[in-house]
Amino acid sequence: MTDPIADLLTRIRNAVAARHASLVVPRSNIKMDICRILQSEGFLDRFVEVPDSRQGTIQVFPRYDESQQPIVRGLTRVSSPSRRVYVGKDGVPRVRNGLGVAILTTPKGVMTDREARSAGVGGEVLCYVW
Repeated sequence: MTDPIADLLTRIRNAVAARHASLVVPRSNIKMDICRILQSEGFLDRFVEVPDSRQGTIQVFPRYDESQQPIVRGLTRVSSPSRRVYVGKDGVPRVRNGLGVAILTTPKGVMTDREARSAGVGGEVLCYVW
């Protein structure tokens, strides 16, 4: 697999489109950080790390509202292995005028656009979520 982050985002996008209660993805540290951010921003109910004899898996539980509509309206991969997108501290993007979240990987770790602006750091833009 060339782009495991795009695979995670696609699995989440497909699961919410099909109204699945949960999905399973292979575990990596960056995927754990992305799931942590998605949970803290309210897009996921929870996620559970499931250890196994290899690298482990992550069981992700997307969040739905009371009428079973998904909270995640859109997921877009910005940076890819063939085209990396970097921004400086002054160029950190706003998603949907602040209604969405940009997830960045910075020298201080994986964080949201708001956290990066307040920390005064830039980095690679991984994805947009709204």
